[in-house]
Amino acid sequence: MVSEIRIYVEGGGNEAQTKAFLRQSFRNFLKDLVVIARNRRVKFQIKACGPRHQTFNDFVNALKTHPDSFNVLLVDSEDRVSTSPWQHLQQRDGWNVGQLNDEHCHLMVQMMESWMVADVSALRQFYGKEFNDNALPKNPNVEQIEKKTLLSALKDATRNTSKGEYHKTRHGFKILEQLEAAKIRRAAPHCDRLFKILNEKMNA
Repeated sequence: MVSEIRIYVEGGGNEAQTKAFLRQSFRNFLKDLVVIARNRRVKFQIKACGPRHQTFNDFVNALKTHPDSFNVLLVDSEDRVSTSPWQHLQQRDGWNVGQLNDEHCHLMVQMMESWMVADVSALRQFYGKEFNDNALPKNPNVEQIEKKTLLSALKDATRNTSKGEYHKTRHGFKILEQLEAAKIRRAAPHCDRLFKILNEKMNA
């Protein structure tokens, strides 16, 4: 069993405040794992790292500075995934971590917003009665929805709401913490993989 888990998450921009919001949102979304960590006395840390390449750099540095922790990289895949997580990132971003196990690499496929359309009730609750469900893609496997299609659909669905069109930092973090993890896990296999692996690490 590991004694500490450190998750390096893409997003939050360059401002301390927005990074803090994202960190708290992920902590709420991963609350089932946080509870397990507390019960097992495992230190559970989420690091909002800002831009994509900075997230990878922070993760690589953590492998050196926190070698006894279970360090995790969590980034958008940006595209469909047809290989292992590390192979995907090596082919797409040129990131090379040698022989590091795939258990350390996790993807939001194809982006964090993919998880949102798996829980339409959370979106409806956040945006109110003007939210247009019909504008969202109907594919139950949210990981197959292309990034451009997804973002366009979210804008169309939210355009007439009092909160206005979907905005990643103004809306995304608040929506993330309201998502029902069980729904997301059923619709997004890579999200389910994240929960399963971290659970295994804390219960080994």
